[in-house]
Amino acid sequence: MIGNDLNALIGSRICHDLISPLGAIGNGVELLSMSGMAASPEMALIAESVENANARIRFFRVAFGGAVPGTEIGQSEVQSIIHDMYKGGRSRVDWRVDGPQERADVKLAFLLLQCLENAMPRGGQISVTKSPSGWKMEARAEKMKAEPELWNLLTDTNARTKVVAADVHFALVADAAKIAGRSVASFIRDTEATLSF
Repeated sequence: MIGNDLNALIGSRICHDLISPLGAIGNGVELLSMSGMAASPEMALIAESVENANARIRFFRVAFGGAVPGTEIGQSEVQSIIHDMYKGGRSRVDWRVDGPQERADVKLAFLLLQCLENAMPRGGQISVTKSPSGWKMEARAEKMKAEPELWNLLTDTNARTKVVAADVHFALVADAAKIAGRSVASFIRDTEATLSF
């Protein structure tokens, strides 16, 4: 448990430390545009890159950062993160969960969103809902890419599957679910996938 806590703290620290310089770059670009400097493709590229980096850092801060039991995250913050993260991407996420939620639950949902993204290399549609019986994430795509050895990690904390950096979210799900007091169930076939917890 201490190792998992340390991993989350490291994630939080990295995201926290990167937000400030990214904000400074964004402010610098804004000041340059206000100073009368002509708009250029280079400036547009820098501004877009900073916006994308900020979106990812905010998302990763929740997905890989610490989630102290009992703390909540507001609906507007989550929707803002989701909007910025998936704006212009191949996948669309419809977050239909109302009100503030336990941060541990949102962390788990964000990790599972990344798992669904892996399964949809060409993009697709994901909806996230919550009812009294729990959370449900439904994904649809032209073609789902199922990798059983990775998906097995979602429910088996003893699985010994090796993962690369691009798939690390799969390896973190089971522990995140345990911390949240949840149990993950998954179903995936040709064009759709369902995750619940």
